[in-house]
Amino acid sequence: MIDESWYKRPEDIRERTSSGGVVVRLENDKIHVALVGEIGVPDYVLPKGGVESGENLEQTARREIEEEAGLTSLKLIAKLGTRERLAYNKSCWITTHFYLFLTEQVNGVPTDAEHHYGLAWYPIDALPEIFWPEQRELIATNQNKIAALIKPYLQ
Repeated sequence: MIDESWYKRPEDIRERTSSGGVVVRLENDKIHVALVGEIGVPDYVLPKGGVESGENLEQTARREIEEEAGLTSLKLIAKLGTRERLAYNKSCWITTHFYLFLTEQVNGVPTDAEHHYGLAWYPIDALPEIFWPEQRELIATNQNKIAALIKPYLQ
C-alpha cells in the first residue's frame, strides 16, 4: 500500500526525471481518461516513465504513452504540472512532468516488450482505483482546467 512515506524525500538520494500524460478523448461529449494497467495487477496508473538521452519532456511523454497505452495520435493541449515521489522500490526520487493530450484513438496496442500493459478508458468523474495517489490528485485538481481546455473540441 502506498502511504505518505513515498512522498517524503530522503537526504542524499539520487534523482530521476520522468514524463507522462493525461490522455483524454471525448465520448458523447464526456471526457474519458486513458489509464494503463499491467495484466494481473488490479490498480491503474497514468502512462509515464523516465527521460531517455536526447529526449525532451514532451517526447518522453509521447514515447511512454505509446509504449504503455499504444496511443500514437496525440494532440498536445497543455502541461498539467509535476508531481514528486519515491520510486516503487524507494531507490530514487522521481519528478514526473505531466502533459494533457487529446486523442480520437479508442484502442491502442502497447509497444513495451517487458511489461504486458492494457489500456482502459474511464469517465473523468468516475475513475477506478489509481495505484499512485498523486496521479489521482493530479486529475482531480485539474479536472475543471481539463474540461475548459477540451471544451473547444466538443461538437
